[in-house]
Amino acid sequence: MIARLRPYLVSFLFFLVGVYQVYTGDLLEASLYILASLAFAFNSMAAEPKLVAYKKTIVTITWSLIIVTGILFLYLLQFKYL
Repeated sequence: MIARLRPYLVSFLFFLVGVYQVYTGDLLEASLYILASLAFAFNSMAAEPKLVAYKKTIVTITWSLIIVTGILFLYLLQFKYL
């Protein structure tokens, strides 16, 4: 059972870091962590047997979130840290 919950826990930790970033005032980095959290959560939902009817939609949303998170990460890397 813990193996099925682990991705959701990682997603929750990313979400908590995003909330902390909002608290510190860095909204751009907070959006990165919150998008990554959503990507982890939707990726975990794609493996759920109860949601097999929605698998194609969930996978499409997952890949969209992964791509947007990657673009945002590259933007942050280029304009904030380099």
